[in-house]
Amino acid sequence: MSQKFQASVQHRGDVSYVKLGGVIDEDNELTDLVDKIPAGTAVIDLGEIERINSCGVRDWVNWLSKLENNGTRSVLVECSPAIVAQINLVNNFTGSGVVKSFYVPYFCPECDEEKVLLVEATDMGPPPHEPPTCRCDECDLVMDFDDMPDSYFAFLSNQKKLAEPDKINGAMRDLGRGSEPESGKGKVRSRASQPNLSGAGSKPSVPSLPSIQRTSTQPASAIMGSGGQKPQSKPPSRPQLGSKPPTGPGGSRPPGSMRGSGSDALPGNSFGFAGQSMSTGSVAPPGRSNALVFVLIAILLGAIGVLAYLVLTK
Repeated sequence: MSQKFQASVQHRGDVSYVKLGGVIDEDNELTDLVDKIPAGTAVIDLGEIERINSCGVRDWVNWLSKLENNGTRSVLVECSPAIVAQINLVNNFTGSGVVKSFYVPYFCPECDEEKVLLVEATDMGPPPHEPPTCRCDECDLVMDFDDMPDSYFAFLSNQKKLAEPDKINGAMRDLGRGSEPESGKGKVRSRASQPNLSGAGSKPSVPSLPSIQRTSTQPASAIMGSGGQKPQSKPPSRPQLGSKPPTGPGGSRPPGSMRGSGSDALPGNSFGFAGQSMSTGSVAPPGRSNALVFVLIAILLGAIGVLAYLVLTK
């Protein structure tokens, strides 16, 4: 079987448990599973499906049609976000089957973590559907739903009622595939580290968003001001008042240090970098100095004009 696509089939009475994983594309082997699934109920686990393209959708729809023609009813469980997207896009993606459970994607902006929460379709209630609350495993904050509720839960509006739910749940428990949430809490797992059927390592179902890190050539002591607060705005090329240039090896201050301390600091000055508020007696800010220069120039030009007028009128 293809390494991109994995499948396994188990039976309990007239219930077949079909677990699919990997990628469903033009190289899928769905047709090989038709003879392995007898008439009855086929519980199809789609939690490990990472991606499905247009060719895979075509073969999937044809495969479900063949199963239904053989007298098999399909029940979709643990539908991954990739499958939910196709259910909302393709009208006959589920055929005459029903979705029992599916994963809901979440994202934590504080920890840059992605999770998926398994929920039962029957627990979502009537529309409008809102995503259940999911907390981050790292910071315990409420995570953000990583999609649009109206579009992601659209398929629930036409959701069919599951026939013989007790029978299906019993078969899944006997096969060790029970997916019902415990005590009303959904099953949670990371989207970046889902297990693989083949045991050859895990593949990400949805790529994790990269962390945005700011790099700086200045040391931490230069970036952080007094009190541990970050500067609001500071030109990187402006020198720190009250500091000395680097003295090199053996000097009293490491290269790049911008904080004045001890005898190096200006009298009465308690700032950590240029641009923060300064105490009385410190140098005026650059903006005020520029304004003073412009005023002096204007006075000088006015005086020159007065002298020129007096000379010309004599």
